Amino acid sequence: MEELELIAFKIISGVGTARSSYIAAIQAAKAGDYDRAEKLIAEGDENFVTGHDAHTSLLTKEAQDGPGSTISLLILHAEDQLMSAEAFKIIAREFIDTHKRIDALEAKLK
Repeated sequence: MEELELIAFKIISGVGTARSSYIAAIQAAKAGDYDRAEKLIAEGDENFVTGHDAHTSLLTKEAQDGPGSTISLLILHAEDQLMSAEAFKIIAREFIDTHKRIDALEAKLK
């Protein structure tokens, strides 16, 4: 396997795992388990950093080798997965905050 393919798979693996953790965090918050939700966000962040670091190495390689040296469908997919995971983290944070507010309001009604 070529170096660029390995980097792309490292990005996809890291950020894919991160995205799954962010989705699980939303589900934990929905169930009222905010401690678990925060742990899942932290786990997601660790995996995201792994993918992001691989992405940075890809950018460094392109800077050294010149423009267009790293373009492939696999790299484009990796970029898409990176952005998707980042968006899911933002959404997960919003859902966790929303569920906390809902739970607090429901507690006041009881």
